[in-house]
Parts: sequence; structure tokens; C-alpha cells
Amino acid sequence: MSNHPLRLYVDTQFTSPYAMSVFVTLREKGLPFEVRTLDLNALENQSKNYTGLSLTQRVPTLEHGDFALSESSAITEYLDEVFPQVPVYPQAAQQRARARQVQAWLRSDLLPIRQERSTLAVFYGVQYAPLSPAAQLAAHKLLDAAQLLLAGGARLPVWAVVNRRRGPGGDAQPADPQRRSGAHVLGGICTTCVAAAIGSGVGQPATA
Repeated sequence: MSNHPLRLYVDTQFTSPYAMSVFVTLREKGLPFEVRTLDLNALENQSKNYTGLSLTQRVPTLEHGDFALSESSAITEYLDEVFPQVPVYPQAAQQRARARQVQAWLRSDLLPIRQERSTLAVFYGVQYAPLSPAAQLAAHKLLDAAQLLLAGGARLPVWAVVNRRRGPGGDAQPADPQRRSGAHVLGGICTTCVAAAIGSGVGQPATA
């Protein structure tokens, strides 16, 4: 099964942070994969061909041979189980549970800021009105949580989006697996998910 081809379905604008988290996982594991795009505005995610692949009719969806799976957290956990050579989740049970806690929290909370800052603000610089008081409270809650997770001098893992080194031609390359093995993976999961908290959800209900 692990030798079967991988295909990742994402939105045509490449604005889904959920799809980004799967893309990063595939790249960090060094897995070859094909990217296919869907125009969510044209409701291509509701086409007959795609609904046969995606139970939830959302992106991302990963196709692995004759198996298809949607919902980004389910996909990244699946990839970590099927391709365990380069782990992206912590190996210790409690740390792995905390990583999942962060992912679940960013999907279910911080609604005001997700309503007022779509992914177009994050990825395309679209300008919006100042945050409302409720959204400002949500933003402070997010930053407080990030500071707590990184307290005590903890560093972002070497594979985090902000720390990815560049290879020939400017392509992002996975960091050294030996260095990665001792990294704080929980911090990296926060990095790949922060965009989900400040620009997603309500603005793009067809991504998760």
C-alpha cells in the first residue's frame, strides 16, 4: 500500500491552510505526490467524480492508490502511520495528544477572527476593516496559547514552515531528519495551523 501513488486535491487559489498542512506533511516526509486543484467557487467539490472520492465534499482530499481520505487532521495522522520513517507528530503519547488538541482547538474555536479574516487576507493581502472587539479577544487568546506552548525557550522545529531551508531554484526542502528527530514537533503543528485560526473556517466552508 505504501508504494501506491499519492494525489492531493486542493483549492485552485491555494488558500486553504488545511490543505497546506497536508502539503507540508507530504514534503517533509519526502513523498512524491501529484497536486490536483478544484474550483470551489464553481462547486467542483460537489461534482459527481469528486463526491465519489470525498465523503465530506471538501478539500484537502488525499488519494492513495484506491483509497481516498478527506479532513486534513485525519490525512496527516494517516500519513504518519503509513509512512513512519519521518514522523511529523510527537512519538510520546501525551505530546501527540497535545498536538491533536491544538489541531482540534483551532478548528472549533476563535470564530470571530475566522469570520473577519478570510484566507484571502493571509495569502493575498486583501485588506479588511479593523478587528471587532470580539475578534481582538480571539486574537489575544490565540497569541496567549502560542506563547504558552513555546514557553521556557522552546524553539520551533526545524521543519516548521517559517524555518524551511531553500534548495536550488528556491524550492523549499525538508530539513535534516536527524535534526528533526529532536525538534519540538508540537510547535511546528502550531505554525502550520495558525493560518487556519486567522483566516479560514467561515470564509471557506469547503476546506478542512
